[in-house]
Amino acid sequence: MTKQELRQFMRRQKSGYVEHFPVWSESVCRAIRQTAVWQSAHTVLLYHALPDEPRLDELFSEPKVFLLPVVVGNDLVLRQYRGDAEMQEGAFHIQEPIGEDFPLQRYSEIELALVPGVAFDGDGHRLGRGRGYYDRLLPRLPKTYKLGVCFPFQILDSIPSEPHDVCVDGLCL
Repeated sequence: MTKQELRQFMRRQKSGYVEHFPVWSESVCRAIRQTAVWQSAHTVLLYHALPDEPRLDELFSEPKVFLLPVVVGNDLVLRQYRGDAEMQEGAFHIQEPIGEDFPLQRYSEIELALVPGVAFDGDGHRLGRGRGYYDRLLPRLPKTYKLGVCFPFQILDSIPSEPHDVCVDGLCL
């Protein structure tokens, strides 16, 4: 299947599992907390979930520096999460932090990136939503451990990849 066909297939799959998303999100958060990279990380890139993605809100209670992506034009910039009071609705109706951008020269401080995806395969290939935001962001994080975050049914045998695609280093579901 092509990437677009896989996205359509996964959209149909998700519609059949919606009632499981809250419980599965809790399970994903427990699994993330159990990873050595989470336990040792000081600065973590998370995301605010779309309705069909694992919610990671409960992780914000941990004593870490959290960064969230913010859509600016065709790119993602990162901003520090300082609490829900300093959030606003951004692109695609996603809550985004207000304030200054996290400086690009400090991206090397990010030890862990939790990366959403439409689907993943066992080799770490990621299928995104097709706009390329993470394809442009992840190369800026070459030393950051990239942990794909998804629900169990989002693991596929194979995902088509291109030379510019950045694989995740592990999966949490």
